[in-house]
Amino acid sequence: MLAKLTSKNQLTLPKAATEAVGAAEYFEVDVRAGQIVLTPVRLQRADAVRAKLSELAIDAKDIAGAVAWARGAPAPEALRVSEPEGPAYAGATARPLAGKKRKPRA
Repeated sequence: MLAKLTSKNQLTLPKAATEAVGAAEYFEVDVRAGQIVLTPVRLQRADAVRAKLSELAIDAKDIAGAVAWARGAPAPEALRVSEPEGPAYAGATARPLAGKKRKPRA
């Protein structure tokens, strides 16, 4: 099989070659003894997610708390954060964000 390298260093693989190894979006590229060797790589998205969670030190408790928060349910007791207390917070209420008032649509 023959393939041409373009001026932009792009190479189109022959369909017969890609069908022989199965569908792959990514290839590992190695150079061995003057030859370019392409090996199909099938990324496992779940593995990528697990690696990122590990990198960020996010554990099952963090995820359970985030899911509970997103669903509007109370978080497990171990994950609850108390409201601020003290004189600076006494009587504090939420204020609307400042900004331009909009006219109601007709």
